[in-house]
Amino acid sequence: MLTLRALVLVLALGMFVATVAMPIRNWFGQRAQIAALQSDVEATKARVAELLVERERWNDPAFIAAESRRRLHFVFPGEIGYVALGADGRPAEETLMESAQVPVPWYVTVGESVRTADAAEETAS
Repeated sequence: MLTLRALVLVLALGMFVATVAMPIRNWFGQRAQIAALQSDVEATKARVAELLVERERWNDPAFIAAESRRRLHFVFPGEIGYVALGADGRPAEETLMESAQVPVPWYVTVGESVRTADAAEETAS
């Protein structure tokens, strides 16, 4: 059945697999790391392109004037600037931004549902 030659062949094959397994695993790990770094480089290049476009926008005097009017409430000579105030005396735009709904992370929702379920069990028993 199992001859000496077959046993030696199986042992040699096992030693070969054991010897080659680690370098192959390292190679696959390095390939995955290279792919991740390449995607990071592409994302960074895209961000640089966006920033270059934004820089070009800020070189336009019309854009600067529009942003000054929007953000700082600047007006041209002869214009009258109005700012709507909320009930607390602050500009209404700030009040609206603060009252805007902030999305709740999923894990907070899960934690709240677990606490609610635990509280329901305690009151039922």
